[in-house]
Amino acid sequence: MELIQWIDADFEAVCSKFSGSVIALIPQDRWHEQVDNGGTTVAGLLLHVARHQDLAVQVAIQGRAPIFATHRSELGLAQAHDGVGLSEAEDQQATALMPSVALVQYVEAVFDATRDWLRQLSPSALDHTPDTSGHLEGHAGISVDEFPWLHRMWGNRPTWWLVQWPVIGHGNAHVGEGISIRNRMGLSPF
Repeated sequence: MELIQWIDADFEAVCSKFSGSVIALIPQDRWHEQVDNGGTTVAGLLLHVARHQDLAVQVAIQGRAPIFATHRSELGLAQAHDGVGLSEAEDQQATALMPSVALVQYVEAVFDATRDWLRQLSPSALDHTPDTSGHLEGHAGISVDEFPWLHRMWGNRPTWWLVQWPVIGHGNAHVGEGISIRNRMGLSPF
């Protein structure tokens, strides 16, 4: 198996787990529910994962505007801070506004764009270190002053790291969280 095929297979595993184990099994009318009177909601979790992946691939690596920019109005987040959804702590005031259909469209758009980018990626491009901080500030309004932790964590990292952690590792970590939410809702298929 070639390296890019391996990375693509890991990415597809994250996508299929979110789709089949979380999105498909939790009714959308429960996506804003806090299970056990605390923690994140499914809506907050999906926004968080998509925002990180969007910023890593579209913004940090490719130096483009985030997909979020074209979806934020439909998500009900036109007036929200540029960093909405980035923190591990959910901004429930913001996520409560999100229609589930628009959220699925945003998540799918991010996953599709990442998929398309990965399938055109050259293994030699993985060693390139993009201007992550410059791209985050210039293309997404994510400043060092407001999000020092993100710039510190992602700064001076090669492309392979940005794929390995914000896209695949972070995605897998939150798939587990989504499955835990599903199970605590009493929706385990097992």
